[in-house]
Amino acid sequence: MRIKAIFLFFLVLSIKASDYQNKSIYELQELIEASDNKKLFIDDYLSYLETNDVVNSINSLHSSNELYKSYVYSRRTPWRGVPIFIKDNIDSYGLANTAGSLLMSDNLPRDDAQLVKNLKKAGFLVVGKTNLSEWANFRGQGSVSGWSSFGGQTLNPYNLEYNPCGSSSGSAAVVAEGLAPVSIGTETNGSITCPASMNGVVGIKPTVGLVSRDGIIPISATQDTAGPMARTVLEAAEVLKAISGRDPKDPATRNIPRNYNYDTLIDLDKNYLKDKRIGVIVLGNNASATEIELDKKVRENIATAGGEIIDITLDAFTDDDWSKALFLLFYEFNNGLNEYLKQSNSEHKSIDDIIENNLKRRDEILKYFGQELMIESSKAAKGKIYEGEKSELIYADANAVTLKAQSIIDKTLKDNSIDLFVGLTRNPAWKIDYENGDNFSNSWGNGSLSAIAGYPHITIPLSYVDGLPVGVSFMASSWEESKIINAAFAFEYVNNFIPRPIRDTK
Repeated sequence: MRIKAIFLFFLVLSIKASDYQNKSIYELQELIEASDNKKLFIDDYLSYLETNDVVNSINSLHSSNELYKSYVYSRRTPWRGVPIFIKDNIDSYGLANTAGSLLMSDNLPRDDAQLVKNLKKAGFLVVGKTNLSEWANFRGQGSVSGWSSFGGQTLNPYNLEYNPCGSSSGSAAVVAEGLAPVSIGTETNGSITCPASMNGVVGIKPTVGLVSRDGIIPISATQDTAGPMARTVLEAAEVLKAISGRDPKDPATRNIPRNYNYDTLIDLDKNYLKDKRIGVIVLGNNASATEIELDKKVRENIATAGGEIIDITLDAFTDDDWSKALFLLFYEFNNGLNEYLKQSNSEHKSIDDIIENNLKRRDEILKYFGQELMIESSKAAKGKIYEGEKSELIYADANAVTLKAQSIIDKTLKDNSIDLFVGLTRNPAWKIDYENGDNFSNSWGNGSLSAIAGYPHITIPLSYVDGLPVGVSFMASSWEESKIINAAFAFEYVNNFIPRPIRDTK
């Protein structure tokens, strides 16, 4: 027995030496399959995570006993034993679902969210939960992305003084740091694509309704969706296929076309861009030299892949459109959050209860920024129009902005006879600044139209700017995930840029 114990000890040491870091889903599956002691493997992986999460990406971990049980029950599944993290606004039985708030540390779900059930059905080990911008960055103005009162500050793996963007900060950072191969984020407007871009990983925001929102703390029934984050396009696509599908608990999934072919999400072709007409969003007249250089790289890669480049511009939203879009979020956040809280195990049962108790614990919860967005959400749903907006702005009118965003995208695709369109995702990360909040000065970005429309969007790493990664986005019409994923896959092949953070540890 002693000889066997010594052998197992050295087996674990050898696994540590080879390191779990930066392993793909395929490599980690091979590692656990080759291990003679699966329970010991899981124990060691959890110890590795607890020791090496320098970027503070992880909020909570399931016990090794629970994970081992999940592994045992996942026989004959395609992704048996592959670790994955979910954002800490998604229900996972056995772990508090906090949305990053200290007030929600008592919110122990009665069941897994539907997407978590789907992950387990595919064999993934849902290891734990990642930090996020508190309340998915919909609490207050002047917020600091990646910070929550429950989890603290998630750091950008490329420079620990820099912001990881949000709200799916931890989900991006845990993959970028190489702690896990894949994760799940959620997006209302930019919360997958921005952190993916700034952390140098792939992020997919699918069409609203492709992935069930059951068990996810909501912001907007119109715009919310979950989606995968990964090092490569194919790995992200494999996770998207696993979590997609109809769910009677989420009416939006009824809109999935009956002929939707989930297999095409992973049937990828490195020559996909050949002879395709690709719209490239034209830069503004005030574009910086950096933007011009990145745009040039995008165009060169598309041309190298055999695509035909068509210059496009997207019709702009008016100030009134943006006001309606914001009102839509205020109204739906109140209704959605109240409904979630009523059914939860948390002692807090309404948004007004959260607002009141945030004030009681202001030194812990409101120490960097306030809760103006929550307050406006409460007022909007009660028919009290927030200061500075037109009194006639009502929810039904605000819904028209969704149709306008859809119309702009669909008309651009049709009028230019293009298969999809491409643009720079986001400017590089900024320094963490608790005094002034997130810094959007001299910034650029694409994706808000897709978010408001509820249409799909994938971002992949494009290049470095001063040592920080930036991404390129691929967008199309509803239910056209396979089209943009294939285009991103072909671009990834030509661009050959899968970054890894290298920090000076002296």
